[in-house]
Amino acid sequence: MTRSFHPFECEEQMLAGTLDEGPLTTGLLIVSGGNEIRSGAHAGMAKLARNIAERGYPVFRYDRRGVGDSTGANQGFLETQADIGSAIEQFHDINPQIQKIVAFGNCDAATALALFGADIAMDMCVLANPWVIEAADISPEGPTAPPPSAIRSRYWERLKNPRSIIDLFTGKIDLRKLAKGLKQATQKQENTALSIRLSDGLIRLGVPTRILLANRDTTARAFLAAWNSKGFKAVRALPNISTETLDSASHSFADDNSKLWLENQLLEALENA
Repeated sequence: MTRSFHPFECEEQMLAGTLDEGPLTTGLLIVSGGNEIRSGAHAGMAKLARNIAERGYPVFRYDRRGVGDSTGANQGFLETQADIGSAIEQFHDINPQIQKIVAFGNCDAATALALFGADIAMDMCVLANPWVIEAADISPEGPTAPPPSAIRSRYWERLKNPRSIIDLFTGKIDLRKLAKGLKQATQKQENTALSIRLSDGLIRLGVPTRILLANRDTTARAFLAAWNSKGFKAVRALPNISTETLDSASHSFADDNSKLWLENQLLEALENA
């Protein structure tokens, strides 16, 4: 398996791209989430790309503008349509044999693919833990507070654990914090403007789309609250969109079981694209 560096242009800036070569005609484009560089946290995306390429599928990943080795200003995921489009063009240019591209993104990269995918030449999307939390609700450390859906799920899991009942009666659980949490859990959760945009994007997408969710991840739970709402009724009815769930709290699928599950999901998508 050969890995090579391929810089390419996007709106007068130079983006850094890495190709893991493979002989097959379907390729995987990895779009980085958050402000992560193309190798991913602890080189997770680099390892994933290597494993996929060893199965014969070429894999291309890149740093968006203003991130990692790419030039320009980082304007956030809502301004990455040009980056994704340029990366797909470069992927085709350096792999003339490619006939189909499966695009994969986690977190806000998943949301970006859903928002802009209808206007970008790709054949299938794999969206992991799509981000629907508004910028006003986050801090540099993450969400300022979990959405009510996440709080409800967390308390339900604790109630199912006999140890929690023992802790309650032995005074190990702070009753003030418990009362505060229960109050937050009972609040009505409204769909964010971003989740409404995501719904519209998914309707426009048109290509086969697989949504992957780590069901104990806060971001995934926020998405699920939107997904199960009336606002997503039309999206849930679309025949081209499916969901797959893993019992995990790993947002980036970092543990061994999650890594293998994600890799298998991507390989299945590539085989069926």
